[in-house]
Amino acid sequence: MSVLHPDVLTHDTEGALPVRLVGRGQALSGREATWAATHEFTGKAGQLLMLPGADGVLAGALFGTGDRFDPASIRGLAVRLPAGLWRLEGVADDQAARAAQSFALGGYRFDRYKARPASGARLSVSASVDVEALSRIASACALAREMIDTPAADMGPLQIETVAREIAEAHGAAITVTTGQALLEENYPAVHAVGRAATVQRAPRVIEIVWNLDRTDLPMVALVGKGVVFDTGGLDIKSAAGMRNMKKDMGGAAHALALGRLVMQAGLAVRLFVLVAAVENAVSADAFRPGDILNSRKGLTIEIGNTDAEGRLILADVLTRASEHSPDLTLDFATLTGAARIALGPDLPPLYTDDEALAADLLAAASAVGDPMWRMPLWPGYVAALDTEIADVKNDSSAWAQAGSVTAALFLQKFAPTTGAWAHMDIFAWNPRARPGWPEGGEAQAMRACFEMLSRRYVP
Repeated sequence: MSVLHPDVLTHDTEGALPVRLVGRGQALSGREATWAATHEFTGKAGQLLMLPGADGVLAGALFGTGDRFDPASIRGLAVRLPAGLWRLEGVADDQAARAAQSFALGGYRFDRYKARPASGARLSVSASVDVEALSRIASACALAREMIDTPAADMGPLQIETVAREIAEAHGAAITVTTGQALLEENYPAVHAVGRAATVQRAPRVIEIVWNLDRTDLPMVALVGKGVVFDTGGLDIKSAAGMRNMKKDMGGAAHALALGRLVMQAGLAVRLFVLVAAVENAVSADAFRPGDILNSRKGLTIEIGNTDAEGRLILADVLTRASEHSPDLTLDFATLTGAARIALGPDLPPLYTDDEALAADLLAAASAVGDPMWRMPLWPGYVAALDTEIADVKNDSSAWAQAGSVTAALFLQKFAPTTGAWAHMDIFAWNPRARPGWPEGGEAQAMRACFEMLSRRYVP
């Protein structure tokens, strides 16, 4: 597991202190009742009370669950409990894995740039909980979060390529990288246009990982990610406030790579194709301009109305590339629009698909693992907002349509594979407020739900 996310789950029990789950108003007895009353512990959701032993040494803790236990609440315990080994008491068997997964997710700390990295608590779980599987998922989420949290100076296109190469090498997958001017030779004109203003050291690139390709008896799954390592907005430059967190604009690429690693680790019965476009949307004399007409890999011309709508441009080329493999299923991840946040806020990413079976499977998986999404419509009435007089399509929809996340998804649909089902996740990939277990910064969204869906569909 990542050095920034140490293993926190174990089957070891020796020395584990108990954390007893207590509902609101649940009766306690003896010394615990007296201690709880003294400290006004009532079982309110999120309350934590340390319990001293007879000799004054820490003996355990009480944790309030409120009126109904939510396994996600355990996420906060990972950072609120003192360092050491702990075990949960009072968790139903059918919720034990969810609680353990939450604890593992809550153990993430981004302290790469701190002089004194913190040590954390660990959780002892029952033998029925698959520690290895849960740790792989937590590690994948940590990988995505670390990549998002890392400043753009240290997470450029080359660093994304390095992560991709490490993942491919670890799983015997083939990897191909097309960089700089070669993007024009290999017909990725939109990716090149968006990234050409960056320095040579941060040249744009398309990264392809292929796994199990010779298994023609297996279905093909394509994972596509937007990797804008920093988004100034281009010549339509963002405000200082709008630019502050734009190191996270490569969150889609981080999700696609981390999910791809999970698929390969689990040995799912698929042929896998991971596609990432990694660029910096910089400002220079060579930056693409409002009013420019770009070519795309698909052959459609794109009029540029706003250079800050660049993510959909690079996705257009890599979605077209994915379609050339005739995938049975395509999932793309992108920190694409601010409109998605206006519609649903930071915690609930929109899901777009016109495949009813895929939508049902994804939403069921999201509910099962506590990784929420909300289905939004690919509303055909707004397609006309992408029309333009002088090109095949424009990258900024007409103001009358208003629904910016919907029209962005409709733009992508023009380039998405048609041989199988396609889903687009307009993720935020960020926690805007700090809470125990949810530090401010990078967040993995929709990835666990997608992996659960894939695991159910493509059993090894």
